[in-house]
Amino acid sequence: LMGTGQFCTNPGLVLLLESRESTEFVNAIVERFQAAPNGVLLAEGVLKTVSSGVQTLKDAGAELLCGGADGDAAGFVYQNTLLKVGGAKFLERPEEFQTEAFGNESLIVTAENVGQLVEIAAALEGNLTGCIYSDTNGTDDDIYNRIEPKLRQRVGRLLNDKMPTGVAVSAAMNHGGPFPATGHPGFTAVGIPTSIQRFAQLQCYDNVRPHRLPAELQDENPIAGLWRCVNGQWTQDSVASETNS
Repeated sequence: LMGTGQFCTNPGLVLLLESRESTEFVNAIVERFQAAPNGVLLAEGVLKTVSSGVQTLKDAGAELLCGGADGDAAGFVYQNTLLKVGGAKFLERPEEFQTEAFGNESLIVTAENVGQLVEIAAALEGNLTGCIYSDTNGTDDDIYNRIEPKLRQRVGRLLNDKMPTGVAVSAAMNHGGPFPATGHPGFTAVGIPTSIQRFAQLQCYDNVRPHRLPAELQDENPIAGLWRCVNGQWTQDSVASETNS
């Protein structure tokens, strides 16, 4: 609800496995949404689009858990809103359930099992970010390994265990989605490196656990002779030796 949800990386779609713990989690979030003040939206157009987006989700079959109406206050105000839909129903109408409701709204999708969760990830449209929260002890790394390849291809920035709104201004940050959203019409189709930048999908790994990173991004250089840019400097050394030096 930071900024009344008016961030391009606001987590508007939340995927959960059905369980007693996830039910308790959803109930707790509903209570927090209801207790939090309804913030002011930037303009009348934002109010209209969040309202129409929520209505589309409801018409598609999403259950309204809280909110879902204009706020009882002066200005452009909408109630903090949570909706929920089962994984099977989501997969029947994935396009409608991914309707954007920009603002203080989120849709929770509950999957019956890991297989269905992977299907949902595969049905996602392009997004700026995708976050995976999992056991820090690594007990569900096998589930992560099934979901991550699907999600990786659909987001520009992949995160572990942190909120997507923490965008940092750095050379490693990517604020685009899958190809061709990260391309730019100013890049040429001829010549190196600009042609590569035009046709490549830019990918950012944010707080991703070290053992989950591609080999080329881990501290140890996996390939003899591989050049990597570390802190703005091209090097063939491992990150550890660079730091120690």
